[in-house]
Amino acid sequence: MSPLLLHLPRLLRTLALLFALPAAGVHAEPADPLYAAAVREGRVVIHAATDERIARPLIRAFEQRYPGVRVEYVDLNSGELLRRFLDEFARGEHADLVWSSAVDLQVKLVNDGYAQPHRSAETAALPEWAVWKNEAFGTTFEPVAIAYNRKLLAPAEAPATHAELLRLLAQQPERFRGKLATYEPSTSGLGFMLHTQDVLANPVVFWKLAEAFGRTGTATLPSTTEMLDRIASGEALIGYNVLGSYALLRAADDPAIGVVLPRDYTLVLSRVAFIARGARHPNAARLWLDFVLSREGQQQLARHPGFFSVRDDVPEDTAASELRRQLGGAFRPIPIGPGLMTYLDQIKRRDFLRKWHHTVFPAP
Repeated sequence: MSPLLLHLPRLLRTLALLFALPAAGVHAEPADPLYAAAVREGRVVIHAATDERIARPLIRAFEQRYPGVRVEYVDLNSGELLRRFLDEFARGEHADLVWSSAVDLQVKLVNDGYAQPHRSAETAALPEWAVWKNEAFGTTFEPVAIAYNRKLLAPAEAPATHAELLRLLAQQPERFRGKLATYEPSTSGLGFMLHTQDVLANPVVFWKLAEAFGRTGTATLPSTTEMLDRIASGEALIGYNVLGSYALLRAADDPAIGVVLPRDYTLVLSRVAFIARGARHPNAARLWLDFVLSREGQQQLARHPGFFSVRDDVPEDTAASELRRQLGGAFRPIPIGPGLMTYLDQIKRRDFLRKWHHTVFPAP
């Protein structure tokens, strides 16, 4: 038999390997069609009311997994985010993906037709309450908390329920005079949503607390960071309806900050992302969203104290399952859907803000 014939099988295998390998210096087209399309787009533009320091490890992990797709991330507060998105949308210059903790405003934008649908294995893995119309997607699991100064208020004194907070303010009004902080709902989209969801959860207790805030004197602030700064400095002893993710993250580095998840009910929000209708880089936006919702993305987020996986099948996030177990019947997730728009009706919004200001800042 010819030596060439003897070596033919090996030769064919070698040729097959050579043809399977990309030429030196030539970038191989990704096998995943979505990734390939995202690489052709080159980037994804994200506008977010999510602190960039939280997002930075997620961005790094995404860009390492998907080279060729660059993330442009703009960190805004929830009110700025809404105004900028609407202004830019009118000019056709908006972000590809919008990610915010002001869940009601996100749902309103989706309801008004500013989003496009997306379906994937990752979106299918979300709990039912975290998806709406296959356009609005919950990405995190974040409790709403009471924060306090551990140096000036002993942990044993910290109110464990809303009723205990009421009692504390009634029994020691002078101690807490001017020492309370909460969101200003007219300037904070997140604050407005948390306060109005609190009304829906327990209207009697909420307005009794608002009356107590009015008698005691309360600073109303536009952000969680400003509330936590005041608590850490001792300017405030207690912060009400604080976003628990940021409070727990701060408490991990600052021993002055204590955090309570109320035992009677703890609201839990999931910050919402949607892909903008008419996004300039829609495939890159889908790739980013799927990464955030994937097990890997959820694990990245869950590495930050106070951020828990929205998925039930991320075994590494034992903190989330333990938190659900501890809260038990107090666990009150805020469902993503049209119910969030109740207080976005202009008349209801006006009436709520009017009552809030008259109650918290009573006329002398």
